[in-house]
Order: sequence, then C-alpha cells, then structure tokens
Amino acid sequence: MDGIKSQDLGLLLKLVSLRQQEATGGGVDTSAYTVRNLELETGIGKSQVSNSLRRCFEVGLAKKDRNSGVPRVNTKSLFEFIVYGAKYVFPAKPGQLVRGISTAFAAPVLENRVFSAGELFPVWPDARGKNKGLEVVPLFKTVGHAAHRDPELYALLALVDAIRIGSPREANLAKDLLKKHMEVSE
Repeated sequence: MDGIKSQDLGLLLKLVSLRQQEATGGGVDTSAYTVRNLELETGIGKSQVSNSLRRCFEVGLAKKDRNSGVPRVNTKSLFEFIVYGAKYVFPAKPGQLVRGISTAFAAPVLENRVFSAGELFPVWPDARGKNKGLEVVPLFKTVGHAAHRDPELYALLALVDAIRIGSPREANLAKDLLKKHMEVSE
C-alpha cells in the first residue's frame, strides 16, 4: 500500500467542494465525479486521480456512496489529518520572491482576519498570478489551475496552507474556518 500523497489531499478537498456545490444546487450530478472531470477541474492527470482515489479508499479518507457510487470524503478524518498532520507530512515554508496566487493568511478567505507586520505574503507560484510574494510550494503542481476554476477549493487549499505555515494564532483561526467550510461537526 502506498502512503497518502499531497495531491491526494488536494483531490479530497475538491471532492468536499463538489459535495457542497451538490448540497446547494440540490441533487447529484455524477458526471462531476468522473476521473475525466476531476482531471479537468484539478489539472491532476487521470491515472494520478485514479491512484489517488484508490489510496484514499484504502486509508479510509474516502469511500463510495452507496446510492450514487460517487466518492465521498470522510470529512471528520480528513479534517483531523489536516489539523494534526499536514504540517508534518507536507511541510512548507515561504521561499524566494515570485509572482503568484495569494495563499494562507494572504488569501481572500483569511484576508483582513490576520494582520501582518508588513512582511511579504505567501503565494503559490503562478505566471497568471496578480501578486508578488514569498513562494510556498503548493500541495500539488496544478494548484493554480484548480484554484482559478473553483473558489471554494481555493479557500480550502489556502486554509490548509495557513495551517501548514502559520503561527499558532493563524493556524487556529484557519482550523476554525476550515471546520466551517468542511461542515465538520464534533
């Protein structure tokens, strides 16, 4: 059995976003959950999406819905993994100055909630990015593509980064917001 990979986390967060869209739009469009569509939405290759789903099923972070057959995330377990393990398993720290997409406490989901002392903001490297900041290696190569296509996924990924690189205060705020976004109950 392969261990969980960082792109698996990105794919699981995409599934969380799809589930939320489903809940607000009313009904299941199973075509949104196909390997082909998940590839289109995340930029992760089809074979990697398949392998990722297999790994997530094996470790219990996802299972197939009994009625529709679509992959469903065990949100409570995923939340616990992100909060207690992500910064150790997928560590990140700001690097060199690059153009990119704001993440962590600089992303819209946390904007104006955490005040920085004039330091450069963390960004995912992206040629289409509108901000300059310190590079944070994203969970997967195509995170910029995925974030542009899905604002909720962007928020989820940015909150994960705030947990991965933030101070305890930032990480706690991100944890609380992530819990709300993922609709995790105690």
